[in-house]
Amino acid sequence: MRVDLFDFDLPDDRIALRPAEPRDSAKLLVVKPDEVLADRIVSELPSLLDPGDVMVFNDTKVIPAQLSGIRHRGEAVAAVDATLHMRVAPDQWLAFMRPAKRVQPGDRIRFGHDGEVCFLGKLDATVIEKREAGEVLLGFELSGAFLDEALHAVGHIPLPPYIASKRPDDDRDRADYQTVYAREEGAVAAPTAGLHFTPELFTALDARSIERHFVTLHVGAGTFLPVKADDTTDHKMHAETGMVSAATAAAINTARVRGNRVVAVGTTSLRLLESAAREDGHLEAWSGSTDIFITPGYRFRVVDALMTNFHLPKSTLFMLVSAFAGLDRMRQVYAHAIGNGYRFYSYGDASLLFRDAP
Repeated sequence: MRVDLFDFDLPDDRIALRPAEPRDSAKLLVVKPDEVLADRIVSELPSLLDPGDVMVFNDTKVIPAQLSGIRHRGEAVAAVDATLHMRVAPDQWLAFMRPAKRVQPGDRIRFGHDGEVCFLGKLDATVIEKREAGEVLLGFELSGAFLDEALHAVGHIPLPPYIASKRPDDDRDRADYQTVYAREEGAVAAPTAGLHFTPELFTALDARSIERHFVTLHVGAGTFLPVKADDTTDHKMHAETGMVSAATAAAINTARVRGNRVVAVGTTSLRLLESAAREDGHLEAWSGSTDIFITPGYRFRVVDALMTNFHLPKSTLFMLVSAFAGLDRMRQVYAHAIGNGYRFYSYGDASLLFRDAP
């Protein structure tokens, strides 16, 4: 499909720079097939679901994956930035470098705040490989937990470009850009639909007998990359690693048998479930990498409803929600959201999309 079919005009003042407070006071636009759009609040979510429905959350935890450093090549030095996006070994990360033209295989890079390195005096890396579109493979001198500790000391939270271009990250973002249930470190972007949940909302969902289960998909910086192709068939997704436990798979299978809905909280949860499911929707324990790219025409296997934020024009995520609820329908939804003061993107408001019954 042509990428420009997924374009729309978004006023700049609709981009949220901070989250709603409290988190569950954000707006929630409810979208059901052949029904009028309903303006609700996230805290009302329990009343919109049925007892026995299963909500699936991504428990990945964002790490400070934005690094600034100095590239050394002989006597020549240059300032560079790196956004880590996928760990491939205890001491190796794939990263996007800026400016990419300043690095070559064999270059040494010393990372730290304002040129001051840390953790026993240094956080050094070597460029092992240079790939397409500014991607490199970095090998660090530290490994495992030691590298993790150093990243927490020198790294920044990698805010999405549409926020980072308007303000720097700060201490608030270390808490705001993390779900309250984040557990498994490895993401460089938050599963932002989950940012709306609070302990109080979880209590209300429990009282409604709505089940809560977790998967892990480590969201990569590729989620921020624009689609540069003119046609969706020419776009390549970056892979992300994830895991579905046997317990979560069994709970979802049981809910489907008894006729309850599977509600994915965020596009990351949906992409992982759809990657792990068999053609008939059955799930088993699964782990690995996925580069699934969902566009209109995709046949969903397991997810019945999706809670998600409002996404960028011409983004892979807007393509995904258009596949889930219909492109024409999503154009209506986004026009309604823009006209009624909804806040967009990572710190913005949410939608709850129900798809047609299979």
